Amino acid sequence: MTQPTPYTGRPRTPAPGSASPEMKIARFRRHARRLVWPALVLIGIAAAVGYFTGNPPEPVAGWLQDWMLWAAAAAIVLLLVVVPYLRWLSHTYTITTRRVIERRGLVERHRMDISHARGYTISERRGPIQRLWGSGSLSLSNGVDAPVRLTDIPSVRLVHETLADQVEVSQILAHRDSHGIPVVRSGE
Repeated sequence: MTQPTPYTGRPRTPAPGSASPEMKIARFRRHARRLVWPALVLIGIAAAVGYFTGNPPEPVAGWLQDWMLWAAAAAIVLLLVVVPYLRWLSHTYTITTRRVIERRGLVERHRMDISHARGYTISERRGPIQRLWGSGSLSLSNGVDAPVRLTDIPSVRLVHETLADQVEVSQILAHRDSHGIPVVRSGE
C-alpha cells in the first residue's frame, strides 16, 4: 500500500524576469451526452441487422439480400455514429498556465487561443438541461479579439474558477515583472 503524498500547493513562482514554463492544467471536450443519440442508433442498427440477416420480411424477401442489408447498415452507422463521434473527438479545449486553446475540425483544423496575461471577462451560460448535467458554456472576451466560446463543457463551475485564478496569477506575474518587484518565499 502506498502512503498519500502531501499537497505542496501551487508550483513555485519563477524568479522576476525569468520565463515561466507553460504547463497544461486541463484538457477536455464538450459534454459526452451529445453521443447518446449516436449510441442509440448504433444499438438499433445492430438489433435490426441481427434480426433481418437471413430472415427478411416476406414482401421484400426477393430483392433484399444480406449484403444489401449490411451495406445500408454500414452507411447509416458511418453517417449517424462515426461522423458525430469523430466531430466530438476532434473538438478540444486546453487550459495552460499562459492561455486557453480551442481546437476543432475534422478536415480543416481551426485554432483559437486567448492569453491569460491580457485579461478577459468570463461569462457563463447554463440552460436547464446543462444545469441538470453540471455543464455549461463559457465565453471569454478580452474586448479586442473575437471571443473564445467554450461550449457545453462539463464541470463548468470548476473551469470558471480555474480560469479566474489563472487570469489573476498571470496578471500578478506580469505586473511584478514589469515593476521588478522581488518575490518573498516563505520557508527559505
